[in-house]
Amino acid sequence: MKRKTSSGKAGHVVAWINKAEWDQVLEYLYSKDCSLQKYALQRISAWRGRYGSSTPVAVESTADLVRCQVADASGRGCTEELVLLYGMALVRFVNLITERKQKTISIPLRRLANEMNIPEWIVNLRHDITHGKLPSLNWCRKGCECVLEWLRQEYWSRQLGSSLVEQWDSSTEEEDDEEEEEVTEPHKRLKHKEIYEKARELLVSYENEQFQVLAELQKENKVKKMWPCPSSELEWIMMQIKDFAPENREALAEVLLDDGFLIPTAEQLESLQIHPSDNAELSMPCVPRVFVQFWHPLLKLLHSQVFTQMLLEKLFAELQLCTETSAHRIQYITGWITDILTCNHRAGKAQKGLSRSQKETRGKFQLFANQVRLQWQKLLTLCLAAPCLASPYMLQQILTDMDKPLPLDTQQRLLHLCCIYTQPGEGASPSMDTDQWEEEPVHTLESLQRRIMQEPPYRARGPVPQPASPASRLNAGERVTVQGPSQDLHEQLSPEVIAERMAALKGSPWQICTDNVKWKDFPLGKVPGQSDDPSCLLLDSYSTMSVLEQPVDVERTALRSAAPSRGISEGLLWTQSDLHKLKGGLQLF
Repeated sequence: MKRKTSSGKAGHVVAWINKAEWDQVLEYLYSKDCSLQKYALQRISAWRGRYGSSTPVAVESTADLVRCQVADASGRGCTEELVLLYGMALVRFVNLITERKQKTISIPLRRLANEMNIPEWIVNLRHDITHGKLPSLNWCRKGCECVLEWLRQEYWSRQLGSSLVEQWDSSTEEEDDEEEEEVTEPHKRLKHKEIYEKARELLVSYENEQFQVLAELQKENKVKKMWPCPSSELEWIMMQIKDFAPENREALAEVLLDDGFLIPTAEQLESLQIHPSDNAELSMPCVPRVFVQFWHPLLKLLHSQVFTQMLLEKLFAELQLCTETSAHRIQYITGWITDILTCNHRAGKAQKGLSRSQKETRGKFQLFANQVRLQWQKLLTLCLAAPCLASPYMLQQILTDMDKPLPLDTQQRLLHLCCIYTQPGEGASPSMDTDQWEEEPVHTLESLQRRIMQEPPYRARGPVPQPASPASRLNAGERVTVQGPSQDLHEQLSPEVIAERMAALKGSPWQICTDNVKWKDFPLGKVPGQSDDPSCLLLDSYSTMSVLEQPVDVERTALRSAAPSRGISEGLLWTQSDLHKLKGGLQLF
């Protein structure tokens, strides 16, 4: 059968009769039924007879590995024989797949495998089989499963489309002549969904294994101690995540922010013996230690400049979407941001005053082994865009850890503005004395109301008599009414204050209003009895006088003249004659 590309050009000759046979062989190869797998292997043997020496490398490798699984499932052969069988198939896979990438100058096998997205541990496994001690049968089985999955994604799944991609032909195919097909939007969404589901599956496997370890610790009553080293099964899962992460970091970060992962559910907190109120103080955010140890191996594995920056950005973006009702989510988001920034800042720094064993133990359980450079300006912008009660603390961390710190006054202003915006509504104590309220700045309406409640209305030069306390008035049988922050100012003025203000206003057209008027009911610029019609402000008759003819307070003039003048040596801008002319030209109504 001759296969054609989507552009109409003739492709190469294939060995299967039609697409139905090819689909059937693919389905049977990856089934768990040995009889179906044997049938698929027979069809591939027929293909080899038609292909001859030009059988695609991916088809041969898939058949060799599936044949190993069939022999293993049938129970034939001892462990050593199965290890050799698996080993030969894995070595042939790595050698044949990377051979077609070799140039005139030999290229290291690890670099070629990395370019083809072959997991590094598969290359290490091949090296042990070829040059070192033979691995265990369990590792050979895992290697076979990983390679089969790689072949499914890189070869078999790509043949399902209408266009031919890389054919794995060692002699007739040239990579430089491949045509890239445009991927439609539905295909992109489908691909993203598949990657997301794969990431979720891997992280769920990680969680299940960690909860099994936790169950064993709870039996031995060691939950509060250090979390043990990762088990062999957990290492296997982490290797899969490590291979999956380079091209799918964003999907991993998205899944980690779902409920049940970095944001624990109520059931998970109960299993970890974490009370929901633990570490709930949002002004000093942090994650419970047991929960940090739960995710420690994975975060240490994924820690890199790209992933850590992406995870922090997504945490800040998620924090911006949180509402007042999601306090639990805010607690853990801010806690992870703080812990990641703190651990990245401390990573790789020398620890003084510790013994060698203490350093080894602390380094073993340290969240990050090395420090990475972050995009601090971007993190600063995201932090300011997601205000919460913990924002001042996180902002202080970012400002302190920045590679190129902002000027000190700019840092102080940013922190000051952040504190103003995120200040709690009830942050002041109701028992503040006179000196304390002077130090409290007025940032919000609530702080202004607190000051009105606690502030003496006027500071007289002499001692001001203190009113009787509510408790003493209550003991005397007098009815006590607690005034709110909007009570009238004139009701708080003592006679001494009124007398002093009247003396200060002597000779002025202004006077103190002693009428019982609730000024809160009148807007600024309006007095009691004033009509809403603006024409009432017009005067029917008026007279004018010169500024020089207005009455002069002799005492005030004498005091001003007695005050020492400043700046005479610099020269006056106006002479006395100029000032007299200016005053003479002004008219007062």
